Amino acid sequence: MSRSDCLYEVRRECSDGTGRRSVYLTFDDGPNPLFTPEILDVLAEQRVPATFFVIGAYALEHPDLIHRMIAEGHEVGNHTMSHPDLYQCGFGEVQREVFEANDAIMRACPQASVRFVRAPYGAWSEEVCTASQIAGLAALHWSVDPRDWSRPGVEAIVDRVLASVRPGAIVLLHDGCPPGELSQGAHAGMRDQTVTALSRLIPALRERGFVIRSLPQHH
Repeated sequence: MSRSDCLYEVRRECSDGTGRRSVYLTFDDGPNPLFTPEILDVLAEQRVPATFFVIGAYALEHPDLIHRMIAEGHEVGNHTMSHPDLYQCGFGEVQREVFEANDAIMRACPQASVRFVRAPYGAWSEEVCTASQIAGLAALHWSVDPRDWSRPGVEAIVDRVLASVRPGAIVLLHDGCPPGELSQGAHAGMRDQTVTALSRLIPALRERGFVIRSLPQHH
């Protein structure tokens, strides 16, 4: 099974037939006790939904944040249990990472309904696609990546998104940092630029006629 065969893609046209130009916000690598609440605050203030692809180990550490995501109308997706490079994993380990993350999310918040999985680093292999299908999850990539994790500056994050966004775009942002990368420097897990960029990005998208929506149902 090729990557193109297994990845779920949002239809370019709006599924409700209104002609609105839809955009979808997604956040990877959380929940983070410092920055996830700040991102949730911005989303609440702007009244827009998002999908959070959470690391299972973090979900168990911060179940309150998983509860808050669900309570405030957001969706929680599977970003594996420990955020490994799945290209380096055998099928058994891939399946374990996906299934354990699902279990962790449900233990953190039984009200969660997990529909999507996103491979760390976008490492979509045949094993990942197969494990996702067995788990009943749709594999969701992204179409706009401003590389906010690299801390390029608030303006750079906003400009990169606006330069690439199209109707149906799935925007990749980050509210946390993988466990294996926290030791790479004092600023490795800082997402303050993402928080500020988000507060500017949402109004800018609206000014350009985009509507930020929840991910549609997949079939």
